[in-house]
Amino acid sequence: MTIVFKVSDNVKEKMIKYYKDLRRDKTPPYAIFQAEEADTIITLYESGKAMFQGISADIDANIWIDLERKLNNRIIDIKTGKDKKTNEKNNARLFDKYNTIGSDEVGTGDYFGPIVVVASFVTKDDISFLDELKVTDSKALSDEYIKKIAPKLTEKIPYSAYVLSNEEYNKFYSENLNMNKIKAILHNKVLLNMVNKSYPYDKIIVDEFTPARNYYGYLTEVKDKVTNITFVQKAESKCLSVAVSSIIARYIFLKLIHEMSSELGSDIPKGAGLQVDEFARKIVKEKGMDALNKYVKLNFKNTNKIRE
Repeated sequence: MTIVFKVSDNVKEKMIKYYKDLRRDKTPPYAIFQAEEADTIITLYESGKAMFQGISADIDANIWIDLERKLNNRIIDIKTGKDKKTNEKNNARLFDKYNTIGSDEVGTGDYFGPIVVVASFVTKDDISFLDELKVTDSKALSDEYIKKIAPKLTEKIPYSAYVLSNEEYNKFYSENLNMNKIKAILHNKVLLNMVNKSYPYDKIIVDEFTPARNYYGYLTEVKDKVTNITFVQKAESKCLSVAVSSIIARYIFLKLIHEMSSELGSDIPKGAGLQVDEFARKIVKEKGMDALNKYVKLNFKNTNKIRE
């Protein structure tokens, strides 16, 4: 897997500092450095382009994509490396003429907190209501705005949600389930709940986080599965039911992170960056290494840093 995007100057400075002790001896032409962390190779070029290569490239890249969002209000598409426009016009949506069930998930890039998957049913009659609320991909909305509109969405729009706790997630990984397989199983759960309620849908839309063949392959051992799915890249910006699901999922995730923060006595930093490592180290000092199983995704590289 290879992910490339351009970083801002303030993020570039943080990357140079972060990877200082992980640099390789040889530096490629026009590169500031090339570093290796676990199974990911990171190259930062003088132009500001950052390249992440390896099995876990998405996890490493998401650390800096999340920092770009927080520091510079940039929404970077991890698939294309380009900035997303937060004011996409309605004509970019492809499914407004259909009644759709769409699903989306949050929490897969966060070290702390669960994974939340939601499926929603949106009809053509709901479009004006959703446009009034400026519904779009949750990654293009602030957490405060999500907290404002999500209760209105959950009151009007039918949905099904599933929360995978950290303990359950860590058990899945101990059984050698990868992230995409976990996501496929959870999407199937919420989609099946919605289909079984007999809503008059025309299409089922899921963001293409993996090719359809792989998605259905992950469900081989699942007894009941939804198979009439339309997989769409960047579905959150093209289908309102997926956008609604992304907002409701984010809202649930934020509430659960707040509850976890109250339990730990301090606000948990989101994402998987340096602040997250420091916060986790404090927990280990207070409660021991085993306590992390309840709060974090242990397969993330953050865990190895904390052990060290």
